[in-house]
Amino acid sequence: MSYLQIEKLKIGYGENIVLHGIDLAVAKGEMIALLGPSGCGKTTLLNALCGFIDVRSGNVAIDGRDITRLTPEQRNITMVFQSYALWPHFTVAQNIGYGLKVRRWKKDAIQQRVQELLKIVNLEGYADKKVTALSGGQRQRVALARALAIEPDVLVLDEPLSNLDAKVRLNVRHEIKALQKRLGFTSLIVTHDQQEALVMADRIAVLNHGRIEQIGTPEDIYHRPATPFVADFMGADNCITHPDAPNKTIWFRSSDVTLHGLPQPEASGLLLQGVVLESAFLGHQYRHSVRCDGHILLADSPQFRPANAPVVLHVPEPALHVFETAL
Repeated sequence: MSYLQIEKLKIGYGENIVLHGIDLAVAKGEMIALLGPSGCGKTTLLNALCGFIDVRSGNVAIDGRDITRLTPEQRNITMVFQSYALWPHFTVAQNIGYGLKVRRWKKDAIQQRVQELLKIVNLEGYADKKVTALSGGQRQRVALARALAIEPDVLVLDEPLSNLDAKVRLNVRHEIKALQKRLGFTSLIVTHDQQEALVMADRIAVLNHGRIEQIGTPEDIYHRPATPFVADFMGADNCITHPDAPNKTIWFRSSDVTLHGLPQPEASGLLLQGVVLESAFLGHQYRHSVRCDGHILLADSPQFRPANAPVVLHVPEPALHVFETAL
């Protein structure tokens, strides 16, 4: 039986339906990433789970307990916000212990719990510092410790790393994932960053226009997209019509292309002849724009190819994602 069960969840504002019958089952100790473009319903789903917005129909249950109509305080779900939402005039310890104080924990018990969490999030010695004196990464750790302090049934994270610098973001996402595995908390994280979802999640749910297009392991979502939208969103930046079937499209990533000079090599998979239009240096490789039979395709290669150079694009069979389209 699933620990968190969302069934046929429908949410709307007036005539505008934001979520169309969402079904999602989450195991205890699992981290699910809700991935999709802006406006697809990711944050709306989190807010509904936390009780911040009303549900039009459907049910939400945690460990068999129906929480669909409960107030936020009755749900034992905590959220880590994109903006941290820390009290600027509080110390680190006061921020972390705030939820425990509201629940009328004794002072000594709060202090002990705060010290435990400071150790867990690698902020020992920071208890008396004001949060305004901390870096972005440190503030996010404080926000995470505060959320974990009350031992929530489910922890939700709404784009928690988007305010961090790129290098800090890489470190913090690995820290959060390691912490989730160590403590075993059940979690949903909203992100529009594909790499973030692949690194952090046990499974990924890709949303589009208020519906789940596909849910699966990071490997499934990346290597076996179920729809053209998922393929495109997960980085398949090339699309052509199938040469033998006009009702089929082929999607593939620029990173899966091998560029050859003429003559065309003998190889299985997709082979396309074209001409280089331009090239961009990406640091460890070049990204080439290539015109092939009316298509402009992208191909990555460690070797620079000049403009107007004739080339052959080779994509191996496993890297091709083929979908039927309506005529």
